[in-house]
Amino acid sequence: MARIAAVLLPLPLPEAFDYAEPDGMDLAVGDQVAVPLGPRLVRGVVASLRDGAGHNRPLKPITERLDAPPLPETAIAFVQWAARYAVESPGYPLAMALRGLRSPPPLPIRRTLATGAVPTRPTAARSKVLETLAACEIPLAPADLARAAGVSSGVVKGLIDEGVLVVETVPAPDGLVPPDLSREGAKLNIGQLAALDALNVQGPPGVFAVSLLDGVTGSGKTEVYMERAAAVLAADPMAQVLVLLPEIALTQAALDRIESRFGARPAEWHSAVPPPKRRQVWEAVAEGRARIVAGARSALFLPFQKLLLIVVDEEHDASYKQEEGFIYHARDLAVARAKLTGAQVVLASATPSLESLWNAQNERYQWLRLNARHGAARLPDIELVDLREHPPASGTWLSPPLVTAMAETYGRGEQTLLFLNRRGYAPLVLCKACGERMKAPDTDSWLVEHRYTGRLVCHLTGFSMPRPTHCPHCGAKDSLVSIGPGVERVEEEVRTLFPNARVAVFSSDTMMDTAATRGLIAAMTDGEIDILVATQAAAKGHDFPNLTLVGVVDADLGLRGGDLRAAERTFQLLAQASGRAGRREAAGKALIQSWAPDHAVMQALAAQDRDAFVATEMAMREASGLPPYGRLAALIISGEDPVGLEAFVQTLAAAAPNAENVEVYGPADAPLSLVRGRRRKRFLVRADRTVDLQGFLAAWRARVKVPGSIRLAIDVDPHSFL
Repeated sequence: MARIAAVLLPLPLPEAFDYAEPDGMDLAVGDQVAVPLGPRLVRGVVASLRDGAGHNRPLKPITERLDAPPLPETAIAFVQWAARYAVESPGYPLAMALRGLRSPPPLPIRRTLATGAVPTRPTAARSKVLETLAACEIPLAPADLARAAGVSSGVVKGLIDEGVLVVETVPAPDGLVPPDLSREGAKLNIGQLAALDALNVQGPPGVFAVSLLDGVTGSGKTEVYMERAAAVLAADPMAQVLVLLPEIALTQAALDRIESRFGARPAEWHSAVPPPKRRQVWEAVAEGRARIVAGARSALFLPFQKLLLIVVDEEHDASYKQEEGFIYHARDLAVARAKLTGAQVVLASATPSLESLWNAQNERYQWLRLNARHGAARLPDIELVDLREHPPASGTWLSPPLVTAMAETYGRGEQTLLFLNRRGYAPLVLCKACGERMKAPDTDSWLVEHRYTGRLVCHLTGFSMPRPTHCPHCGAKDSLVSIGPGVERVEEEVRTLFPNARVAVFSSDTMMDTAATRGLIAAMTDGEIDILVATQAAAKGHDFPNLTLVGVVDADLGLRGGDLRAAERTFQLLAQASGRAGRREAAGKALIQSWAPDHAVMQALAAQDRDAFVATEMAMREASGLPPYGRLAALIISGEDPVGLEAFVQTLAAAAPNAENVEVYGPADAPLSLVRGRRRKRFLVRADRTVDLQGFLAAWRARVKVPGSIRLAIDVDPHSFL
């Protein structure tokens, strides 16, 4: 045989499979091909080619080369690197890289055009059709033309039959417009210009570098990285830029700002993009026509031809961690993809992760700091409300100082944001007769009441049910009560306190699509809402000009439990939420309700002393050898049979390799020990930074055979400990 092609398949297979290249096919690395696998044909990607001389066993030939854009070699290298990093089969990240091709292409457009012929039987209706067509800037389909002219479809059909009109079919346009690089950007202040100069001199496009753009809320980080994007795009006509965003809610605002700067909307990539449009974006990226892409974490796997700049906005955000399926952290993979591509990375945040700060402190990343807000705006004052001294009235959740501040803000015609990190009406429903806590079937997760829908919902599995009239456990009637606050319950309280105020709720349960999200953000921006009750969806990244008061309802929530990053996440989230206030000329204020105002996190927030908090947290991590000073990985094992699961985890524990500077903890029941009918066990591995953690994990897994009834998932650098 002439050559052997190693073909990666988007399936859970440990490596690429070898196939013979048929004579005359002349394949190249990255080509998409159809290959036989058992009795079926599957799509694959040519990962490498080698001389077949001397090969002594027969290989199945590749069936055909598919008519699809090839994957760039850098994209293939990234897929393989990501698989090794996650200790997973390369088929999983490859499936993500090919996801756009699973979507059907958009239906072609039918356009009606005039041929210049004259109707043999002119009528008023026919004349109206021709007049309407001549006045249209965009050709219409026959049915649309008939509606626009106010005639029946038969009139248009008659003109087509006579040859007066002709219908042509063309591919649906993707709507992508090249960025206008001649447009002027925002006027930058001295600090922003210094940061931009540092980015511009760090290296020419094509040279790998990472910068941490560390700026307080409202300091203008977005304008800085957009000007860097403009420079990269202007320097190379083939350059592409990727802007990663953690939330769909943030995506819409970012798209508007990018469009305002470049006169063209970037290509979108996230779960709310319709499948046909997703395919168009995938093909436009592969062909190099999509020069700016903005989207969620999975946009990292798009087939960029020449990716020269990656921006990770709100780089600290936990949403960048993919917890199911192929487990990865988009921030870490962004740095890896940039190194493989020769791109620059800008990590932007007002509250950077400790990992990024550690890299900046150790000069692995360029550290750019913006310490002041843009223009006349200044940081809000932050006050702690001690709930032990100022408790809310029975059955309510807003303390007297917060209610007073809300009344003053409302009286001035300014806006209030009440932040609560809980969706629904109440996080717990229990029976006051027997104490039964309502849980999802076969899951340890509590059911959350949603008054809007009248249902109890599990936010872990998606299970929902109507609120029962009787306790399912003891049968007592009308005995179920809701415990604790959710956004709906706080909204109810606000409407009682301020009956004339315009109140809205912003959470993932109330914003069902991007149109609803965009509408609410626009209403808040335009001052059509007085009090916004919101979850994390509105706590970061938004710029509401008239918002001057932020009230944090339950600041202590994130500090509960044994999460390694509990303090870090709480500080980041509350600092981000507080930072929504006072982003224009009017002064802003944040009131943080807490039952533990003496906690180090609360004190650091009140003093606005991030550096002191970071130093304390870093010292604790260093003493324990925890990230960023050490490395962690989790093994999550689940199965329906508790006996079989226990036997397997004991076998797995006994198979752990002996290695220096590695500690294995477990097995132990996971905090959520039952999910969807499957029992869950966990191991936690801690290793020094000098240890090849992925090599250790791969060797460990190779020592055992996982039964078909058992699932074993490896999570490198876990962010959830449930």
